[in-house]
Amino acid sequence: MPRHFLTGAELTAAELHALLDRALELKAAPLSSQALAGRSVALIFQRPSTRTRLSFEVGVRELGGHSVVLRAEELQLSRGEALRDTAYVLSRHVVAVGVRTGPDAMLSELAEHSGVPIVNMLTALHHPCQALADLLTLREAYGSLEGVRVAYVGDGNNVARSLALLGTLAGMHVAIASPAGYTLDEQATPLPAPAGATGTLELHTDPRAAVQGAQAVYADVWVSMGDEDTATDRRSMGSPIDRRRAALASYRLDDALLDAAAPGAFAMHDLPAHPGEEIAAEVLYGERQRIWDQAENRRHAQKALLELLVAPAAGPASR
Repeated sequence: MPRHFLTGAELTAAELHALLDRALELKAAPLSSQALAGRSVALIFQRPSTRTRLSFEVGVRELGGHSVVLRAEELQLSRGEALRDTAYVLSRHVVAVGVRTGPDAMLSELAEHSGVPIVNMLTALHHPCQALADLLTLREAYGSLEGVRVAYVGDGNNVARSLALLGTLAGMHVAIASPAGYTLDEQATPLPAPAGATGTLELHTDPRAAVQGAQAVYADVWVSMGDEDTATDRRSMGSPIDRRRAALASYRLDDALLDAAAPGAFAMHDLPAHPGEEIAAEVLYGERQRIWDQAENRRHAQKALLELLVAPAAGPASR
């Protein structure tokens, strides 16, 4: 049976740490592995992408493989072909399939019928590849993740969910601050509990309480991709998007919020960013951030992940 990566809960703590070790090796020597030589990986994009597409395409190429990029309108799925049939066909041609979509149910159905690993490149509830890059960035900064405290401020969305899941699995202390109506625990689907997690998760409504002692402070967009024209306040159906921005206004990541964190704390953001909204421009482009490291680290972490799923003898599973 293929091994899928849908939420991150599929990993053990030991595998996660080994994967990050391997990612650091691949970052130091990007062309040292040819684990995908002569093989192809399908990348399905039903949502726009910059970092995900770049990092996966370049990463697959550096591993010696070939990316087959498929846009939603190019697939027979757009004309009603069954997900099951699509999974059967893809499995005959490629060694892994990455999917960037909205509904988590679509990913689960593909995985149910696929003969090759399915990788979540983003869904409504989860963004585990981003979380791998986040942990790699923190690992570079602090040497070890055990006991590191990171605070996320803003909407309790897919990025917050994946950071909480994989961060606690890595032994970190994750604090998430969101206004009422936008908190992580108000999601309809419960957070998966990864086996062997030794870290802690705190949920706050006060951003300053969350950042107390934090060694990194994380922000994300206030209006998620695809929701720009339809976003409403979850506390009042039909409310305009301005109410969402008003609810999140005090959660902006600026120098003052960073000052309330631990000495030397730096800013994180998964991008794209809206300077002046969820993050101040002076933080985004200043010296107190590792945001661009995060963007690069998507490639290295995903290469280690592909090795684990497709060619485990080349990567962390053999260690």
